[in-house]
Amino acid sequence: MSHYLRNGLNAGIVFGIVTIFLVLIGFTVTASDLIGTFLGNASASGVLGLPAVTFHLLIFLFLLGVWSGASGARKSPTEADSWRRVLSGAGLAGLILGILAGGLAMLIGSLLLAGVRMSTYFAQLLPDAVRLYLLGLSPASAAIFYVIFFFISGLLGGVFAYRVLRGSWRKKFSIWINTKTQWILNGSGIQLFKRTKSIRLIVYALAIGIVLLIPLVIGDYWNYTLGTVGIYVLLGLGLNIVVGLAGLLDLGYVAFFAIGGYTVALLTAPAPHHLLWSFWIAIPIGIILAAVAGVLLGVPVLRLRGDYLAIVTLGFGQIIAIMLRSDALIAFTGGPKGVSAVGGPTFFGRSLGTPEDFVYLILLAVVLVIFVTIRLRSSRVGRAWEAIREDETVARAMGINTWSHKLLAFAIGAAFAGLGGVIFASRNQFTGPEDYNLMVSFNVLASVIVGGMGSIPGVVGGAFTLKGLPEVLRELENYRILAFGALLVVMMLVRPEGLLPTSRRKMEIKELHEDANEAGETSGGKT
Repeated sequence: MSHYLRNGLNAGIVFGIVTIFLVLIGFTVTASDLIGTFLGNASASGVLGLPAVTFHLLIFLFLLGVWSGASGARKSPTEADSWRRVLSGAGLAGLILGILAGGLAMLIGSLLLAGVRMSTYFAQLLPDAVRLYLLGLSPASAAIFYVIFFFISGLLGGVFAYRVLRGSWRKKFSIWINTKTQWILNGSGIQLFKRTKSIRLIVYALAIGIVLLIPLVIGDYWNYTLGTVGIYVLLGLGLNIVVGLAGLLDLGYVAFFAIGGYTVALLTAPAPHHLLWSFWIAIPIGIILAAVAGVLLGVPVLRLRGDYLAIVTLGFGQIIAIMLRSDALIAFTGGPKGVSAVGGPTFFGRSLGTPEDFVYLILLAVVLVIFVTIRLRSSRVGRAWEAIREDETVARAMGINTWSHKLLAFAIGAAFAGLGGVIFASRNQFTGPEDYNLMVSFNVLASVIVGGMGSIPGVVGGAFTLKGLPEVLRELENYRILAFGALLVVMMLVRPEGLLPTSRRKMEIKELHEDANEAGETSGGKT
């Protein structure tokens, strides 16, 4: 089968499934409202005799059709580009999408006419949403319309991909961007900044001053959100040592986070143990206990590799979560109810309990952890971790004690997670089992991967993307996580190396792409 036909078939099936899913969860209504808000309802009224809400829905579906056509018309590394091949792939993608969308219209339209309450099975698939999707037509007419509509929009997507996305303007624009970037970097101001220490200090001081002023002006809600992002930066920096530098897949990382949180809770809260210790005493204890837990976990399991290590660490995280919820440990951990009235930090008698205070505390912790991470990465230990990540067998042959270095990575990563847990529980003044579910481990791991494994700026960018962006998308209400997931998918397709990857990671991804293209050309030449 031709590359373009295969692309069109895959794109049509994928976009068809996505469209069916969006209709079943009622997102088409939300999409129509969002487009109406963006365009203004009045501007679309009376277009082609359609109600505004129907016209807005068609805009959304048209964009899906164009996207499917552009995906089906992706350039082949082995076949010559031509209008015929491009339009065949794009048209096939649009046709399959239209058939699936039309089949859905026929099905739900017939069920609506039969009086079936589809909202019993799909809560958002209300009669009004079904009528909107049918465009006021009969089920058969709507099905025929969607086949033609998506076929045409798919062809237009192919034209767009061939004439715009592959146009010479992209190369010219890239050259222009590189030229301007070099001009800026080689400018007198940048060169003066690089050469003059005093100017660098002034710029750094101004940047630090701006960062310190931000919590004073953004309000409690955004300070709380910023604090949550900062805590995930701490967790991401710790997991970045384990996954990004040492190459060890740890899916039970939340357990060390929980150890830090419960340590400060049990030592500073009035119940269940009535110890009422100082927060500043609880911090090092929480860090040390988390590191010790990392060592105790690492001793028996770090001789495992890959998926086996991931499964064992996942089990450890689940064991900790089950223990925290257990009724047998209510007298010690508070059980399912958790621990309330967790103590917070004080400074010369002043309680540091506001969201702004915790933002400053978290910023200080992030700076210290980044400093430690940079020193470790540039040391012999950091180079040993990278050697283990690349090839553990070769690293062992070169004389590196791989087991002790992996154990050290586990302990340091766990210590950073313990620090994050201490601050997290103290800021919330409560901690419970629900704060340490498995999704925390997945979110932290995702922030490391999205930002760029092994990259400190990447971890910061990944944490802002995963924890800050959903709050920015809160206007989408119930669909903000769906939109967030779609943005992540697009980002990983566009930048598989991460948002802010290291130069080494960039080179690795580039080499993988070059090898894949060479393999495609070789196989194409043989056939």
